Amino acid sequence: MVNLVWLVPILPLIGFLINGLLRNRLPKTMSGVIGSGAVFGSFLVTCGIFIEHLAHPHNSVVVPLFDWIVVGSFSTQFAFQVDSLSLIMMLVITGVGFLIHVYSMGYMHDDEGHNKFFAYLNLFIFFMLLLVTGSNYLLLFVGWEGVGLCSYLLIGFWFKNHDYNDAAKKAFIVNRIGDLGFLLGMLLIWTTFGSLNYHEVFDSVLAKFNSGELTMGAPVLVAIGVLLFIGAMGKSAQIPLYTWLPDAMAGPTPVSALIHAATMVTAGIYLVVRSNVIYTLAPAALSLILVVGIATALFAATIGLFQNDIKKVLAYSTVSQLGYMFAALGVGAFTSGMFHLMTHAFFKALMFLGAGSVIHAMGGEQDLRNMGGLKKWMPITFGTFLIGTLAISGIPPFSGFFSKDEILANVFAHSPIAWGLLLIGSLLTTFYMFRLFFLAFTGKFRGTHEQEHHLHESPKLITFPLIVLAILSAIGGAFGLPALLHAPHKLNEFLAPIFEGREQIHAALNIEHHHLSHSTEWMLIGITVTAVALVIFAASRMFANYQKEGEPTSFFKKLIYNKYYVDELYDAIIVKPLMKISDLFYEVIESVFVDGFSKLTAATAMASGKTFRLIQTGSVGTYLFIMVVGVIVMVLAGYFI
Repeated sequence: MVNLVWLVPILPLIGFLINGLLRNRLPKTMSGVIGSGAVFGSFLVTCGIFIEHLAHPHNSVVVPLFDWIVVGSFSTQFAFQVDSLSLIMMLVITGVGFLIHVYSMGYMHDDEGHNKFFAYLNLFIFFMLLLVTGSNYLLLFVGWEGVGLCSYLLIGFWFKNHDYNDAAKKAFIVNRIGDLGFLLGMLLIWTTFGSLNYHEVFDSVLAKFNSGELTMGAPVLVAIGVLLFIGAMGKSAQIPLYTWLPDAMAGPTPVSALIHAATMVTAGIYLVVRSNVIYTLAPAALSLILVVGIATALFAATIGLFQNDIKKVLAYSTVSQLGYMFAALGVGAFTSGMFHLMTHAFFKALMFLGAGSVIHAMGGEQDLRNMGGLKKWMPITFGTFLIGTLAISGIPPFSGFFSKDEILANVFAHSPIAWGLLLIGSLLTTFYMFRLFFLAFTGKFRGTHEQEHHLHESPKLITFPLIVLAILSAIGGAFGLPALLHAPHKLNEFLAPIFEGREQIHAALNIEHHHLSHSTEWMLIGITVTAVALVIFAASRMFANYQKEGEPTSFFKKLIYNKYYVDELYDAIIVKPLMKISDLFYEVIESVFVDGFSKLTAATAMASGKTFRLIQTGSVGTYLFIMVVGVIVMVLAGYFI
């Protein structure tokens, strides 16, 4: 099966071509079936490869298709790499992606761009799969840029709305900043190790380390690590490049679910985990990742406290949860970061699709202040959304408890202060998520009578993915049970071959892993769960019987409600100065020099033309006379010279 790995990205590409080329001819149902079927086909192939891989878990197989670029000493193949890391990503992308496609068949059924939408979704899945299956950084970069393009197309899908177009452009431009860092990191990898293929680069790192040519904290490795992380900051929306992700809510809700749960924002996590050998020898880069992750987790969590748009709350939640994943990577807990990536894909896709179900029932309304009491009309959406909320809040035995608790435990072993900051962020997450839950589903309905008249549970195409994702959100923690339960950590065992190089470095340097005692872990769990339970109780008292209120009036609430005015700050210190500089360049360089030079050239040509046309008399005798004079001049010149 592993030799069929090329089918995994190719099937969505075929779906894109069919839906794209025949979008005006295919019936909507057929288009949805083709788009969903293509991703489901990829999922089935991935499952087959996964089952085969379980028999040989230490194998990392490269499947070459053809020589791609050969220039001088540089050569790279178009090849796919199948190992435990790429398989985890493939399963998440195709599995959750398929459910989002099925959901879209119901959610986008009445949209005039339905077929084009499925073409874009398939293209998005193709590029994301290319990103995680490529065997080298260059192929990863192609997928990286591809998902950036697709995010632009999907965020601005309803392009008749200028605000949505602005959001799409913002996502595209902000990501280009991070992509420059990634590109420079790749160039530095090539100049240092002479290759961009994963196996060759990582083997070279280990060889240079063993020979003493590279040591712990080598500047070139720190530089590579920082540059790659800058790319990850853009794709995975970390401070200061996070501002595009909340605005990405402009696209249809299935797009939000796809970006936030299964595809684009997870690319940065994947990049760092894939490059774990480099980061193991670059502790300064890991420290930067830890600081940025903690700062982002806290900062985004505070913004989520007073947001009223149901999708914006979830968007800032994603930014915050990505901060937790990077914090785990920053302390070297790469498996924990991947574990939370996986569980987050389940419950965040669930909640975005649940939010879409609510918006669908409310006739497009997204303001939480105009909702309330929806559990009466939408029992399936209510029940599944509750599971997602419990999971993200870290309530046992739901999946988020196990993955987030594992991150907190690893961070505590590294720094109790960092643990305390992440615990505060976790409590803030619980508060704003249950605020969202209570405002939407409990109390009295606060919308219009017309909205209330049309309230209903969503159709099965929408509720089926919710149910499946709710089950995964409930049981997903079984993949990473903690040691204190005396159960195997299946994900840790499965991903162990990815970190063999890292273990070799630690063994050579006699670096021991810090494991918390079971009593300490139980204490941390007790503190966390008790604090979370108290926050849920406080949120229920404040919002279960919420009365509609206006905009915040206090300075503190206004500051957070307006997202700390970061967008306005960027506009003042970056956008406006650049616009003024561009205006100056236009007035001086463009108008004076460029236009002046072109006008001078034109005037010179016109003047010379007017002069030379005077000799064009039309008289044959004059022309003969000039010819004779010319011949005489040439003869004399030849004689004297």
